Amino acid sequence: MIYPKEFLDLVECFELLPGVGNRSAERFVYAIDNLSEKEVFNFAENLKKFKKNIKRCVICGYYSSNDICDICQDKSRDKSTICIVEDSKSVVTFEKAGNYKGVYHVLGGLISPIDDVNPDDININSLFNGRINENIKEIIIALAPSIEGETTSLYLQKLLINKKIKVSRLSYGLPIGSNIEYLDPITLTKAIDDRKFIS
Repeated sequence: MIYPKEFLDLVECFELLPGVGNRSAERFVYAIDNLSEKEVFNFAENLKKFKKNIKRCVICGYYSSNDICDICQDKSRDKSTICIVEDSKSVVTFEKAGNYKGVYHVLGGLISPIDDVNPDDININSLFNGRINENIKEIIIALAPSIEGETTSLYLQKLLINKKIKVSRLSYGLPIGSNIEYLDPITLTKAIDDRKFIS
C-alpha cells in the first residue's frame, strides 16, 4: 500500500519511540487521524512545551520545570537519605509506591563498557561534588540487578567506601534482569524495607 509522504513521515516519528515498530506506528497515525484538529494541535503543542520547558533538577537530576525539582524543594522530605536510581522513570515508580520519604539522585544511565558508557558519561560526579556531606546518613543504591546495574553499583560502592555513611542496596529478592519501573508497589516496598547494608 502506498501512503502519502506526510503519513510515512509521521510513522517514522513514532518509530523513534522505544518498543514501537512499523505496525504500531501505523496504528498511532490512524489514531491521530481520528482525533479532531484541536486535539492534534494540543498534542503537538504539549510535545513542544515538554521539550522546551522540562529540564533536569540541578541537585538530583530528576525532571523539573524549574532549576530545582519539587522533591528537592519539599521540606518534609528526609534530606539525610539519598536513593540513587538509574533514571526519572525509577523516581516515579518509587513515588507511586509511596513509602520512601527521602530524596533521590538520578544517574541518567548505567555504566556499560560494551556500549562505551563510562562513569564520566552519567551523573555521578555531581553526587560527590557537594551532595554528600556530614548531613547525609544513608545512601540507598537502587539499580536494576542487571550486568550494567551491578557494574554501576560496584563502582559507587568503591567511591563510598571511605565515607562515614551507611550504604545499602535494595533487597536481592528482585528478579534478576528486571527494571525498577516495572515492579509493582508491594515488591518495591518490600525491597526498600529489606534493603541490605553494605557499609
